[in-house]
Amino acid sequence: MRALFGEQPREVGILAVVAFTVAVGFGIQSPAIPVFASEFGVGSAAVGALVSAFAFMRLATGLPGGRLVNRFGERTILTAGMALLAVTSVLAGLSWNFTLLLIFRGACGIGSAMYTVSAMSLLLRVTPASSRGRATGLFQGGYYLGTVTGPALGGGLLSVSPRLPFFVYGVAVAVAGAIATVALNRATRHDDLQERAEVKGTRTSVAGALGHQSYRAALTTNFGLGWAVFGVRVSVLPLFLLHVLKAGPAWIGIGLAVGAVLQAVTLPVAGRVADLWGRRLSLIAGEGLILVSLVMVTTWQALPGYLAAFALMGLGTAFCTTGGAAAVGDVTQGRGGTAIATYQMAADLGMVVGPLLAGQIAETYSYETAFTTTAAIVLAGLLMAIAIPRLPPPPSK
Repeated sequence: MRALFGEQPREVGILAVVAFTVAVGFGIQSPAIPVFASEFGVGSAAVGALVSAFAFMRLATGLPGGRLVNRFGERTILTAGMALLAVTSVLAGLSWNFTLLLIFRGACGIGSAMYTVSAMSLLLRVTPASSRGRATGLFQGGYYLGTVTGPALGGGLLSVSPRLPFFVYGVAVAVAGAIATVALNRATRHDDLQERAEVKGTRTSVAGALGHQSYRAALTTNFGLGWAVFGVRVSVLPLFLLHVLKAGPAWIGIGLAVGAVLQAVTLPVAGRVADLWGRRLSLIAGEGLILVSLVMVTTWQALPGYLAAFALMGLGTAFCTTGGAAAVGDVTQGRGGTAIATYQMAADLGMVVGPLLAGQIAETYSYETAFTTTAAIVLAGLLMAIAIPRLPPPPSK
């Protein structure tokens, strides 16, 4: 653990392991959701609603989750969020009709929002500015490693029962939550008094954070990231592969795997760049790579171009996520639950809106028009990043 996390605060390693567990569980559930839902005799639209319910409730409860962090502190809300995730996952596995399954999946989204906001807020609060990018990279690296591992495990469990992945996820999150609660309590005992003072004292509001160009740029880039990478990449681009490039569906998974692996491998490097060269350069590099990927897939309409675009998206996402989160941490100093929640909600909003609008544009006009529209959203984030004042990076300790 020490070799991997170096001189990072102990909390960084704990939160990275928890992120891995949560992501593995989410991946375990993913292949089971459509199979389990089909047992209730519903169609593809209902399955889509089941997937959207989780994302919608994450988006709807992100800001209230930030207020809870401000009110009760990160560790309390993290424990409560993971407990809610565990309980609702088990209840979803026990559902005897589709309505109950839909309700419990939505409740899982609430738990996810509470966990995500509190974990990121704690990470940014305990990490010094000089290593905030690297800490974010390690935390997100744990998450993305889990997203790659989870679906493979879920396929094996699904062959036993479509309910089993929900139970396994619930138990895994409950165990991880209990361990994290104890470990974080021990790890942060040295600043208990400081934390209580911060909870009761001044917190960075959303309005206050918006006064900083770096925060505005982080919001814009995260919205574009949700639209292009977390939305269009997994919805419209696969259809483009099948209908325009006439490639087999196996290449969808290969493209996603290429992007995910490169993103996970690049995260530590991207975190170091954000710390040593500044958040501005990290965001510019990330947005630039994603913009080039969209230009490439639009102009080079062949399978190699498709795979190269996914590779560039993975690289760009690593730089954007570390630079953006570190910039938010600089502005809030980890003491702004609602500001951090708003930053994360920007990606959720992009992930909800992007696939809908880009899909409609592709259907009405063309895939090229949809990709051009997406590129315009990413370009807006790039211009906001360029507008960040040139400041020296945080001094190394």
